[in-house]
Amino acid sequence: MAQFYSAKRRVTTRQTITVTIHDLDAFGQGVARHQGKTLFVSGALPGEQVEVELQEDKRQYARGRARRILQSSPERVTPRCPYFTVCGGCQQQHASQALQQQSKARALAHLLTRETGQQATVDEIIGDNAYGYRRRARLGLHYQPKTQTLQMGFRKTASNELVSIDHCPILKPELDALLAPLKACLSSLQTVRRLGHVELVQADNGPVLVLRHLDALSDGDRQKLERFSHEHRLALFLAPDSEQLEQVTGEPPYYQSHQLKLTFSPRDFIQVNDAVNQKMVAKALEWLDPQPTDRVLDLFCGMGNFTLPLAKSVLNVVGVEGVAALTAQGAYNAKLNGLENVTFFHENLEEDVTRQPWAAQGFDKVLLDPARAGAGGVMQHIAKLAPQRIVYVSCNPTTLARDSQILLSAGYQLAKVAMLDMFPHTGHLESMVLFSKT
Repeated sequence: MAQFYSAKRRVTTRQTITVTIHDLDAFGQGVARHQGKTLFVSGALPGEQVEVELQEDKRQYARGRARRILQSSPERVTPRCPYFTVCGGCQQQHASQALQQQSKARALAHLLTRETGQQATVDEIIGDNAYGYRRRARLGLHYQPKTQTLQMGFRKTASNELVSIDHCPILKPELDALLAPLKACLSSLQTVRRLGHVELVQADNGPVLVLRHLDALSDGDRQKLERFSHEHRLALFLAPDSEQLEQVTGEPPYYQSHQLKLTFSPRDFIQVNDAVNQKMVAKALEWLDPQPTDRVLDLFCGMGNFTLPLAKSVLNVVGVEGVAALTAQGAYNAKLNGLENVTFFHENLEEDVTRQPWAAQGFDKVLLDPARAGAGGVMQHIAKLAPQRIVYVSCNPTTLARDSQILLSAGYQLAKVAMLDMFPHTGHLESMVLFSKT
């Protein structure tokens, strides 16, 4: 019989039970019922009968992990990654892509319906390849003195400990092919004990490598890294601290989007799934229906992922972003692409936006793409602007639902909802919603 702490109600003696899974939540956990409450089971899929080891038992729900699959689902697939279940990067490689997408779409519709009081349905799922999609990754580095070996990889699930990897099928094939030779190169450096992390980015003009090093590099180490960059035709950047970034070899990176060339710094935010990003931008433009006379506002605009494609079709676009480096990059890219109808503002959108210089302007359409915290500070002002259409791109359905209530109260309706499969095999749930006036 299991025993429980009365305060946190954690299982102190492992209890094994058998249940049938009836659903999959957005985070890739199987959902069952046990003793009148919801049981979340990692590693289990809908329709499966599983032997579960309880790990946590609270008043309203419990958690466990699947120890043995007694009856398997037809949606169960073989994970391609040898580190799956150990590495914390992916949680759903055992589920088919269709099941992952459907479960996230159901979770999104359920949350929006529950929180807004309006019946929400997901009109479409925007996705692409489930593997080989990630064009950016940050890998930790740790030197093991006992074995005198360098670990390079991602964090274990719920741990700061590294999983040392030589292969990642989620990465773009060009980046995946770099892992083993890069690890060998870094292992040969004199400063191998004092390396922080590496960042890999696949730009349209080739791979980019950023090395964070904690001590100054010797001439010999710099030469080894330069030779590696030439051999693998990549741009090499060195980062002695969190502020400095020295370009050693290669050209500045860029990517193409809607016939535009967008240059960026390796430290700038760009969407890691290029294929879904291209489809997302196209769908946002379709929903906004840009016209030659439109004035468009793009909030949390970054370096212009939506701003610059919009500028090709409208009278003018205003982009507002809280990171100065991104607005500067956006303005540079506007000039690079000959777009003269774009203005970028560096402003904190969590403050009182009514006093910001862009706020007094009128706009026909609005797009916003906030971080996980949502756009609470600006929603009332968007409603006051009363644009014809609003597209909200979200990486957090909870804050999307919260912010939606302000627009719904102002007379807008949920016209369209899309689930963005931006991060297959993970619990990230991205979405995009079109609001329109009745």
